[in-house]
Amino acid sequence: MKNFAWAPARSVAEAAAAAATLVADAMVAPADADASIVKAGGVDLVDLMKEGLIAPARIVALRDAPGLDAIESSADGSLRIGAMATLARLADDAGARKNFPALTDAVANSASPQIRNVATLGGNLLQRPRCWYFRAAEFRCLRKGGGHCFAMTGENRHHAIFDNRLCAIVHPSTAATALVALGASIELVDDEGGKREVRLEDFFVSPDRDVQRENDLKPHEILTAVKLPALPASARMAHVKIAEKASFDWPLADVAALLDFSADGRCASASIVLGAAAPTPHRAKSAESLLVGRPIDESAARAAGRAAIDGARPLADNAYKLPMFETAVRRAILKAVGVG
Repeated sequence: MKNFAWAPARSVAEAAAAAATLVADAMVAPADADASIVKAGGVDLVDLMKEGLIAPARIVALRDAPGLDAIESSADGSLRIGAMATLARLADDAGARKNFPALTDAVANSASPQIRNVATLGGNLLQRPRCWYFRAAEFRCLRKGGGHCFAMTGENRHHAIFDNRLCAIVHPSTAATALVALGASIELVDDEGGKREVRLEDFFVSPDRDVQRENDLKPHEILTAVKLPALPASARMAHVKIAEKASFDWPLADVAALLDFSADGRCASASIVLGAAAPTPHRAKSAESLLVGRPIDESAARAAGRAAIDGARPLADNAYKLPMFETAVRRAILKAVGVG
């Protein structure tokens, strides 16, 4: 690891002014580039530095910028989560647990207790892929400016089964799976104080749009908050994670489900999102369409599970994910409505 300058930011504007280089850009820049990188919790950034994938000249720490760690519940049930709020604080927040249990379940089952007490929600959403070829300095893959996705013909058992024709990463954030299902938006602030609010689902970038980045964050821009809209009393939600180990392991599959119901007990709307399935959180639109207009029971949940894997294109070693996602979708739907 090379030496770097340390610069604590005292305000969001100061941090944004110093955020001249995105991590994605720094990873494909010349070795002598003078990169200035923003740090939230630092879990992913330190990993990238230790792996020899990035060597910033300057790190700008957000810890001392006021207001970025607040979690605020409104009377209508909406929620605003500061980007610097840790996963542990979010998992334990009473308002979040009451109104958005799918999110608190997702973050409570992410990583280890030690990491959850350091990792921030903003950093979790902006972390870079965990593909072992991307994380190995020896492989100059497409996402690092090379000409080949090594996972296509290599070891790909943990890789994408959707949208994997160009780059087979899966999105690394479990929190993102739940947040997209819940209709979250994010707040971004630039160095001149300008704000933009973007639906989280639209913020993520697929490989066919840009193979070298996972999101639409811009230079001199800071992610300041995640916002969740108030949900009707008739809404039900759940998150299900399947991993090789019961604790602190990356999911092989995770699913978030949000269902709303009409007065006659039929499903009025559905949001089914798959994590660890594609380079971005994957909306299972066929499953959503199948659920709308019918009562939710075991039969409907099974049919939605089958529909959720429509269009999947597994690689040589990850076809096992098909029945896994089918099962996870069924379980998430039934968990949401209190069955099973």
